[in-house]
Amino acid sequence: MLAGLSAPIPAIPARWLYDRRGSELFDEITRLSSYYPTRTEVALLQTIMPEVAASVPKGAAVVEFGAGSATKTPMLLEAVEAAAYVPVDISGDYLEQSARELQRRFPSLEVIPVIADFARPFALPQEVKNLPKLGFFPGSTIGNFVPWSATDLLRSFRALLEPGARLLIGMDRVKPVERMLAAYDEPQGITADFNRNLLTRINRELDGDIPLDAFRHEARWDEILSRVEMHLVATRDIEFSISGQKFRFAAGATIHTENSHKYGPRGSRVLLLAGGWTPVAEWTDGAEDFAEILAVAEPERFAP
Repeated sequence: MLAGLSAPIPAIPARWLYDRRGSELFDEITRLSSYYPTRTEVALLQTIMPEVAASVPKGAAVVEFGAGSATKTPMLLEAVEAAAYVPVDISGDYLEQSARELQRRFPSLEVIPVIADFARPFALPQEVKNLPKLGFFPGSTIGNFVPWSATDLLRSFRALLEPGARLLIGMDRVKPVERMLAAYDEPQGITADFNRNLLTRINRELDGDIPLDAFRHEARWDEILSRVEMHLVATRDIEFSISGQKFRFAAGATIHTENSHKYGPRGSRVLLLAGGWTPVAEWTDGAEDFAEILAVAEPERFAP
């Protein structure tokens, strides 16, 4: 984090937005009328679950990259008749709470939460080692990663789940700029609170003294990179310290905190293929706002 703030273009990885409070705020965001991805994906998942279940072996271990959604995850677990559920998330408190709620809802299901940063190497529990596996990566979270790191992430998922595994992944589609920006900068200001909560976390966990009123939230669209960006913009010249290290920001300077890349049909397939996953089915809503893709980690082939 300190290295990111010291970079020529100051930036902090988006995963640091998700402490317990950040996760709670994001849950609030998903219920906003302007935030179309969640409700669109939920409706899409409800429609496609029979087809997804037909493609997944019964008794599989569902490995979800991120703490389980109260809506999407139960829908998937009910449909595929899973034997085990392994949610992986960096926010330990929020993960444990989510896992307990799912265990109560599915008492016969083995729920094994793993506290880890899924963008870094980690191991699956031994209990699921020999089970067929379905990776679940909803919410267009893949869009938070720049393409080269998204490719590396998909390759790490493949190595973790092993050939023969399946991956159900959500990807947001490109649409009018006004709609996309409204989803990340709504009048209620919850997304702004979510973004600024990062500063609160830095002050609390890294002995920082950042004045919280010195930064405002801003969402931007980058046409060339096909992504919405979230920034914290300095409202005045500011100096602060984190873990004893001094930082200076001029008024108007920004900390880049999150990306949300939007993919067209071809781009999403190429990304998956580059990450070692072969798309076998793809579904979209009627307006083609959002896509759900089922992919398979096929064995390596040595011919071109």
